[in-house]
Amino acid sequence: MMMNLFSSFEPGVTFNLPLNWMSTFIGLLIIPPMYWVFPSRHHILWTNIIFTLHKEFKTLLGKKTNGMTLMFISLFVIILFNNFMGLFPYIFTSTSHLVLTLTLALPLWMSFMIYGWLTNTIHMLAHLVPQGTPPLLMPFMVCIETISNIIRPGTLAIRLTANMIAGHLLMTLLGSTGPHLSPMLVNFLVMAQILLLILESAVAIIQSYVFSVLSTLYSSEVI
Repeated sequence: MMMNLFSSFEPGVTFNLPLNWMSTFIGLLIIPPMYWVFPSRHHILWTNIIFTLHKEFKTLLGKKTNGMTLMFISLFVIILFNNFMGLFPYIFTSTSHLVLTLTLALPLWMSFMIYGWLTNTIHMLAHLVPQGTPPLLMPFMVCIETISNIIRPGTLAIRLTANMIAGHLLMTLLGSTGPHLSPMLVNFLVMAQILLLILESAVAIIQSYVFSVLSTLYSSEVI
C-alpha cells in the first residue's frame, strides 16, 4: 500500500529492490532484430526523424559540428524512449528522478564549461558581460551571468523531472477516484484519462526535444 502519491516514483516500490532502474534499457528489448537488417516503415520513420534533427542541430551548432549532432540525437532518443516507457502500466519512470536527469545534464554542462574555459577563455570572459552593458552595471551582470551558467544543469534536470511527474500524478489522482464514482461518471473519467495519455505522449516528445535543443544551445556558446 502506498503511503503517499510520490511513493509510486520510488525506485524500490514494486519488489523492494532497485532493479526498477533496468527499465531504462527496456526500450532496446522491444526493437525487433529484423529492424536492423531490412528497411521497414519504422526504419524509414526513424531515419527521417534523425536526419531532421541532424539538420536542426547542425544549424544551431554552426560549422564546427565535428560529429556533435550524433551525441545530441542519441540524447534525444534515450530520453524519448524512457519517457514513453514510463507511460506503460507498472513500468518505472526513470526520467522522473533527478538522479537520471542530473546524470545526463551535469556531465554535459561540465564538459562544455571545461572545454570553453581551456580553449576559448577570452570568449568565455566576454560572454559574462552582454554587449552594450554600461560600465556601472558590469559587476552585477557578471554575477548574474555566472549564476545563470551555474544553474543551467539544474534547470535542465528539474524541467524534465517536473514535467514527467506532473502528468503522472494527475493521472494517478484521477484514477484513484474511479471506484467511488457512478458508472456514468466513470465513462467521463476514462475519456479524460485517454486525453491525458495523449497529452503525456506529446509532453514526452516535447521534453526530450527541449532537453536536447537546450544542451545544443549551451554547447554552441562555448565553441
